[in-house]
Amino acid sequence: MGKSKSIFRVQTSNYVPHGFGGKRGILEKYIRFSNGLFLRCSYWYNLRWNYDLEAELNPRNQSFVVTLLLIIAAVAMVVMAVQRESDTQDSLTINEIARDIKAGKVARVVIEDNNNLRVIYKDGKDGNTTDGAESYKETDSTLVNQLLALGVTPEQLSVDNVEIEVKPPSQWAGVLGGALYILPVLFMAGVLWFIFRQAQGSNNAAMSFGKSRARMFSGEHPTVTFQDVAGVEESKQELAEVVEFLKEPQKFIQLGARIPKGVLLVGPPGTGKTLLAKAVSGEAGVPFFSISGSEFVEMFVGVGASRVRDLFDQAKRHSPCIVFVDEIDAVGRQRGAGLGGSHDEREQTLNQMLVEMDGFDTDTNVIIIAATNRPDILDPALLRPGRFDRRVTLDRPDMKGREAILKVHVKGKPLEPSVDLASLARGTPGFVGADLENLVNEGAILAARRNKKSIGQPELEEAIERVVMGPERKSRLISDEEKRIIAYHEAGHAVVMNAIPEADPVQKITIVGRGQAGGLTWYRPEDDRILTSRKKMIASLAGLLGGRVAEELVFDDITSGAANDIERVTQVARMMVTRMGMSSEMGLMTYGQKEELIFLGREISEQRDYSEAIAEKIDSEVRRMVDDAYKLTKRLLTKYRDRLDAVAQKLLEVETLTREEFEAIFPPPSPKKSGTPQVIAMGT
Repeated sequence: MGKSKSIFRVQTSNYVPHGFGGKRGILEKYIRFSNGLFLRCSYWYNLRWNYDLEAELNPRNQSFVVTLLLIIAAVAMVVMAVQRESDTQDSLTINEIARDIKAGKVARVVIEDNNNLRVIYKDGKDGNTTDGAESYKETDSTLVNQLLALGVTPEQLSVDNVEIEVKPPSQWAGVLGGALYILPVLFMAGVLWFIFRQAQGSNNAAMSFGKSRARMFSGEHPTVTFQDVAGVEESKQELAEVVEFLKEPQKFIQLGARIPKGVLLVGPPGTGKTLLAKAVSGEAGVPFFSISGSEFVEMFVGVGASRVRDLFDQAKRHSPCIVFVDEIDAVGRQRGAGLGGSHDEREQTLNQMLVEMDGFDTDTNVIIIAATNRPDILDPALLRPGRFDRRVTLDRPDMKGREAILKVHVKGKPLEPSVDLASLARGTPGFVGADLENLVNEGAILAARRNKKSIGQPELEEAIERVVMGPERKSRLISDEEKRIIAYHEAGHAVVMNAIPEADPVQKITIVGRGQAGGLTWYRPEDDRILTSRKKMIASLAGLLGGRVAEELVFDDITSGAANDIERVTQVARMMVTRMGMSSEMGLMTYGQKEELIFLGREISEQRDYSEAIAEKIDSEVRRMVDDAYKLTKRLLTKYRDRLDAVAQKLLEVETLTREEFEAIFPPPSPKKSGTPQVIAMGT
């Protein structure tokens, strides 16, 4: 619903009637009866009225008003018909009037509106009131002639016996009389008009399938600029040229330069691709057409191509402008590889898009910006120079980028002075812009839940845990035996990770369930990394097996709690052997080619490009890596068994341990290493 509203306002003057002690009685009623249509009746005790009508009806409200008027007309017709019928039933006949005049009962007869009679009796007998009874006369003769024809003598009609008064006809009599005949005609005309509009609307809806559903945003009042986008400074620099071209196109045309016709934004979900495209439009101050790739395709053949043509026609009419296609992989996937063959609706839509992008002239000043997180499945013709010839990658932000993003999202929110955004950015590696926005929102919700007026550091730290691990499930009841098993399981993870120098430091240990897990050991790197070394991956294998090995050492039995740990260990070990070349036995080779359906976008199988003998070696090598990690884990937990017991007992007491509390029980045996391979000095 838009901001414009239709308001019927009736307001009186400031007249104060006597007898109210100078006080003004005020009564306001607001009656809402449609989208954007309000009736406001404000009436004060007064004698003067002021009518003000503001009518800005949208098409939806117009239909409502027409329907309302038809209903009013129908009700008026019914009421008038019933009233007329009741009047006819209760009125006197002309014969009864003549009889009463002969009997001397009638005092006065008033002729109204030519044919309507009001008979006033002398004594009010015979069920008639002193106000008179209603009657009608014939239209082709006078009342006196009709009474004389019925046997009334002239003496009985004299002034001394009966007073006959003739009133002039009212101005509204003809209007009301004509309304009885006009209202049915108007009612039928309104019904026919309504039916015609409905049929016309259905026809227009059927013909509008081929129209573009892109939403246009004017660039006069931008809501998003580059100041609202943080953590992607390199990407903003790439798009600054696009903004400059839209502002000063002649600067490039005079030099014979060609601005990229299309810019492809690539990055994981939540990195700000759509937000960055809106910022480009806001900076340039030009119209912005936004549409999703899935909106081009319908069940009807040719609709997608028609919508592409209509979209580009609109863009040319509003040049210079920006056309943003979100999730372009919905229509831009590689051709000839679908389940339905090489000729389907998506291909026709893609072909039309390719043709339209080639048809742009150098002076069109229309730039296409598309976003996707699957650039690997796009058609090569879409990525060639002259179409989407510039690719801007939005990666996960680093620590400085995360801090800048947090500063953007905390604007307008009350923060405590002790809030350290740099610490929050350091503790959120791998977070994208959407995750950080959710983090700040969760922190605000937690502060409101605790009846605080501002957001503090504890709320934001807890929000990180909620985003990563889910909310706590403190209400779940578990037995003391299971609680003890969970405590030793999580303590096993923490002790192993703390004992290996290349492993990430432990940040928090808890035996309070979160999500599907009964307990959690949270460890995170100190800084951002792009590369992962072999030693660090082996340390991760050992840390994942710490829970299972702790169960074996303490309880002489195992549980199902390590199922997810074993699954992750197997995946990491197999990836090290088949994808990363980290096995001396298998060498520097990649084994297996992944297959996926282009239009499904998921891996459905792995093509084995190796023999059965190689498969046995791969399985054997994966098993060896897991066994080596298991032996390392068992050796460490046996060595630090006393620390394992101490950590588990402390968890049973307090349920949750922070990094400082954990390291107070078990200080790291050796300083932590980054895990990055170091340069080996050459011998002499």
